[in-house]
Amino acid sequence: MTSLIVLLTVLHVIGATVLLGTGAGIAFFMVMADRTGDAKLVAHTAGVVVIADFVFTATAIVLQPLTGLALALVEGQPLGQRWILASLGLYLIAGAFWLPVVWMQLRMRDLARDAAKAGGPLPAAYRRLYRIWFAFGFPAFAAVIAILWLMVAKP
Repeated sequence: MTSLIVLLTVLHVIGATVLLGTGAGIAFFMVMADRTGDAKLVAHTAGVVVIADFVFTATAIVLQPLTGLALALVEGQPLGQRWILASLGLYLIAGAFWLPVVWMQLRMRDLARDAAKAGGPLPAAYRRLYRIWFAFGFPAFAAVIAILWLMVAKP
């Protein structure tokens, strides 16, 4: 039983690390690309970001509740504990901000590609989406940080 708990814990920590790390990395690279104002660079970066979100973030999003539930059951933790319920609530909040962000990234990528093909600047629609995308990152990131604290502290 102990080795199962260790395996589930490692998988859960990897999932949390991927969520936090990929989210921070995606934000960093998108912000840096946007700062250049270069439509071609933004289009390329946004394309890579979309792939990273689907490969890494989406996988971790599925892994986290599964490993968390398995850990709670194996350890005999009641699922109604406040820290578990708070974690799940924060998880839903993070997801509510992440899902629109994925759509925004796809749209920003397409707008940047169109601008790059035309040889023009990034359009106003891209700028508007970028500001919303940027703002959505704060509550999602804060929710993930709070979940990590709850996961470790289990208050």
